[in-house]
Parts: sequence; structure tokens; C-alpha cells
Amino acid sequence: MDVTSNLSLGDPLEPARKATAEMLQSRERTFSLPQPFYNDERLFQIDMQEIFHKEWLNAGMTCEIPAKGNYLTLQLGDNPIIIIRGAEGAVHAFHNVCRHRGSRLCVSDKGKVAKLVCPYHQWTYELDGRLLFAGTEMGDDFKLSDYNLKPVNCKTAGGYIFISLADNPPAIDDFLSTLAHYMEPYDMENTKVAVQSTMREQANWKLVLENNRECYHCNGAHPELLNSLLEWDDTSDPRAPQAFKDHVAQCAADWEAEKIPYLHAGFGLRNRIVRMPLLKGTVSMTMDGKQGSKKLMGRIKNPDLGSMRILHLPHSWNHCMGDHLINFTVWPISAQESIVVTKWLVHKDAVEGVDYDVARLRQVWDATNEQDRRLGEENQRGINSTAYQPGPYSKTYEFGVVNFIDWYSEQMLNNLGAEPAAHLRQVND
Repeated sequence: MDVTSNLSLGDPLEPARKATAEMLQSRERTFSLPQPFYNDERLFQIDMQEIFHKEWLNAGMTCEIPAKGNYLTLQLGDNPIIIIRGAEGAVHAFHNVCRHRGSRLCVSDKGKVAKLVCPYHQWTYELDGRLLFAGTEMGDDFKLSDYNLKPVNCKTAGGYIFISLADNPPAIDDFLSTLAHYMEPYDMENTKVAVQSTMREQANWKLVLENNRECYHCNGAHPELLNSLLEWDDTSDPRAPQAFKDHVAQCAADWEAEKIPYLHAGFGLRNRIVRMPLLKGTVSMTMDGKQGSKKLMGRIKNPDLGSMRILHLPHSWNHCMGDHLINFTVWPISAQESIVVTKWLVHKDAVEGVDYDVARLRQVWDATNEQDRRLGEENQRGINSTAYQPGPYSKTYEFGVVNFIDWYSEQMLNNLGAEPAAHLRQVND
């Protein structure tokens, strides 16, 4: 019997929830958010509960758990999660919490096991979460089936693993089916993570995303990145010149001939996929614009595929080129701290030191991530000032930021059960 089922301490965040809804309902749409959204610990807890515990998150790549028993773990706020490859290739996600006394089952970031065994008292679980062994000490009336691991919603598509802690997560299948189609040329089951970086940034997670959603700062901050990246987000970018549109048209004809998906695919403001060319004469995000890996991915024959950009709110973006793919995820730690994880993926048969050099592969984005970290941290320090007040976004350079904040505001109000702001209803109708 659950002796706590009739007890309640109430919700200490209830006043903050009401204030959050009121601030979002009254905010100026094309301005940055009020200060508490970036530095208040109570609002951070609401972000975790209403965004990161309810939305679908990019938890990893299927190639990271290639065989039965391979697992990876992650920490989502106070919730340790395990993702594991089960029988017949199935990918499962569970709360990484033993049903006995709550100890974590897996303490390593990655590994491989035959069964999931709690290191505390050796309760043993099948890879699909079923409790197999708890010892005779639990008594004759103990039922193993009452204490299976608690599952986490899990879906895979195009080599990506998505999880959601929500009881009823939002619909995502349309995006996942499109993602699978766009990722088909890459044969993601036959890729590997060549290298990974984990960077701590003393900035609120929304500042990390806002910085990512615009290239207003690129000319002044990212010389390495601009060796290959064209700053325009799409042909619909209000700043895009005709020369760029002509470049896109020529590349699109080449991609069409090779049956490489490239057209813009959008799913509200949460998800989008689009392939955009890189700077003429470059084929990859390396310092010289040449291939970072000599072995192309999947069925790809032409290295000049530009970069397929995949956005998944609230926390992930990707650049997919002909020779390698870069996956970024942002994980909130506190109101003013985030972790940015970057993974560089190549063909699984690519040989380090022969087909690719790790230092060269990661050079551009190591520099860019570090530059963005400094920008984000200075942004946070300024926002903490008593002088801060919301400032206007550029309608041309920062339309992507406006879209992100619109999505965040709409989802937060919806998840709080509050009325949407009138100006947001007009935007999203």
C-alpha cells in the first residue's frame, strides 16, 4: 500500500506558476523575456516541470547503443534515465531507479550488460524492464510483476532517440516519419560517434537556444564557422540575397538528381528540417571547407550536400553533411547553468587517423562553442543586472529567436493550463 497516497504538501511553486502565466500573457512578443525567465530558480523549476518533463527530448543516437545490452544514461533534472537496446533491436527507456529502495541501477555514462542488476541489493531486471530476481528474503507473497522498472516514453527515427517523461506526451509521429525519410541517405544504424564534447555554460538554457537561433552575431564572433557556413537560415530568410537563392537552386537540382531530400519541412515552431548549401567551394564544416572524413555516410556519393539543418525544440539542433553529422543538445542544470553536448558522427567503417582526424573534425565547432559560451555567459551577467529590461528583437536578423520564444511561451501557457496570450493566438492561428 502506498501510505503517502492521501498526503499532500501542496505546490510551493503555485504563486510562481501564476506569475509566470501572467508575465507570458502580457509580454511584448518581439521583445526578450522578463528577467525572471533567465535567472529565477523558481521559474527554472517550472521550466523543468512544464517543458523538459513534458516535451520530447533528443536523448541520444541509436548508433550509441548498437547491440543488445548496450545502454546510455542521462540526468534530466532530478531524474536519472537509462536507455538500453533490448531483444530484437528494440530501444527501451526507463527511470534509472531500482524498485526496491530507489538506488540508481547504472552509474556509468555508457556500457553493456546482460541484465540490469542493482548494485545495492542485486535486484535483477530483464532488458525490457521486467523484474526477474529479488531474492527469497522478500517473502512468499512478493510478486515480481508488481515491481518492474518504471518506463519512460521512447521513440526512435532516423538514428535519433527521443524520450518524454510526460504521461501523455505531445504528438510527434509526423515529424518522426519525415525525419526518417530525410535521414535515409545517411544509414544512421551504420554510423558511430567519432568524438563528443561536454561544455558547461554559466547561462540559462533559453539564452543558449536564443543564441543558436540567430546569426546576427556571427560576423563579429565566428570567423571559423563562416569559412563554410552561409548565415541565411533558408530562402525565406528576409535578408537572403538573390545570389544565395540562385546558389540554392543549383544545389537543389544536384540533390534532386541524387534523390537527396532537401525541401523545407516544418512542424509548427517545434521542428523543422531543411538542407541548405555551404559556401561555394566548401563541402564540410572544417577549417578549409574540405571533407572532415574521407568516407562518406550511408549511400551518399556526392560530398557537396551542404548542411541539412534539423531543429528540435526545446533543446537540439543538428548539421548533417555528406561526410559527417553534428548533433547538439542543451541540458538545463540550474537557472543560470546549462550543459551543451556536441557529438560528431561518421560512417562506422571510417578509421581514425586514416579517414578522419579527430582534432580537425571538431576544430570549427570547438571554437564556435567556446565563442558562444562566452557570449552566453556575458549575456547572463548583463541580464542579472537591475538595469536589465526586455529589449527588442530584430525582425530580420532575429526572427528565429522570436519563433523560439513564441513556441516556448505557447507551450508553457498550455502546460500551465493558462489562457494563451491574444497576440500569440494571432501568430499561431
